[in-house]
Amino acid sequence: MLDIKFIRENKDIVQAGAKKKHLDFDIEKLLAADDKRREFLQIIEKKRAEQNAVSDRVAKADPTSRAALIAEMKLVKESMQKEEEKLKEVMKEWQALMLQVPNIPDMSVPEGAGDEENVEVRKWGSTTRIPFKSKSHIELVESLDLADFEKGAEVAGFRGYFLKNDLVSLNFALWQFVFDLFVNKKGFRPMMVPSLVRKETLFGTGYLPQGKEDLYVTQDEDYLAGTGEVGAMAYFMDKVLDPKQLPIKILAFSPCFRREAGSHGKDTKGLMRVHEFFKFEQIVITEASHETSVRFHEELTQNAEDLLQALNIPYHVVVNCGGDLGLGQVKKYDIEAWVPSEGKYRETHSSSYFHDFQTRRLNIRYKDAEGKMRFAHSLNNTAMAGPRFLISLIENFQTPDGKIMVPDALQPYLGKKIIG
Repeated sequence: MLDIKFIRENKDIVQAGAKKKHLDFDIEKLLAADDKRREFLQIIEKKRAEQNAVSDRVAKADPTSRAALIAEMKLVKESMQKEEEKLKEVMKEWQALMLQVPNIPDMSVPEGAGDEENVEVRKWGSTTRIPFKSKSHIELVESLDLADFEKGAEVAGFRGYFLKNDLVSLNFALWQFVFDLFVNKKGFRPMMVPSLVRKETLFGTGYLPQGKEDLYVTQDEDYLAGTGEVGAMAYFMDKVLDPKQLPIKILAFSPCFRREAGSHGKDTKGLMRVHEFFKFEQIVITEASHETSVRFHEELTQNAEDLLQALNIPYHVVVNCGGDLGLGQVKKYDIEAWVPSEGKYRETHSSSYFHDFQTRRLNIRYKDAEGKMRFAHSLNNTAMAGPRFLISLIENFQTPDGKIMVPDALQPYLGKKIIG
């Protein structure tokens, strides 16, 4: 959420940001609602001053005039209450419009309407050209009895799956490797966070109202989050942080759920686009500084690249164009790993920074060196999302006889060099 004072003073910049993100947002409608809000606040403040003045006169009045003054004060109070009721309706409209204001993308974000216009920044590793008749991850895991998609659909519905046998062990080995890399080597604090969350947490992190169609909702109107970012950020909601704590670096782990409502017909088989998965998320809360946010954005992205390089999985990094940014993102990188069976890169990590968009909504603040209260800045990036991450690993490490080699970095955790 942007500050309304900033919006009023920079309406052309805000409107241009919405246009770059290809979002339909009418800033004049918001400003008209804000004019009404300010007008009613002034009226109410004036009536409150009248009420206080009459109250002072009542306290000083003699018994004969007190009754008339009390009657006058009652009329002022009733009038003020009517204006307050009108303000409530105006505030509903104003708050709904404020939640639709997009954050302003960084100047370095390229123009474009969708992910096909994202721009490659760099690539690492040689894209694996399998020198034998290769298999997709689906063929590999089914032939080795490592997963069951048919039974998964029968038990859990569309996009359901079972992981089995050594693939479960490989998945746990990955988790332990990620934990060691980010907690023991990169200094992140581990946190297991709730997946079942209240709607306020999703409004706070920017997933509501725009992303509602991709969220599962319970009969009690709570939600299942699609990323641990939601629970981890909400942990600090309404807190004034000690500046000595900053930066706060969290590795959040949680089950995640997504309806994949906008992906009908895409990746309907296999592990790419499932409804239920597990995810490690990097989260940073830091001082309100653009330069600091940019520095951590590059650091979080490099952390994910370090993971892929350690596992020897080829990848490239793209900077997302304006139309492929979410409501709150200032800038975003996607990291995409090479999938030999498809002959292309597929997304495994997303790295974003938000300035104070999320922290303003969640009311996460700190006092700066001058004692001024500031909203902190927030960033996040995938550490690992599984089982999707297994796709590139399995396909890039397949053998001519249909087995799967275990990357050197994972062998100490798995105790095997080959699966199958």
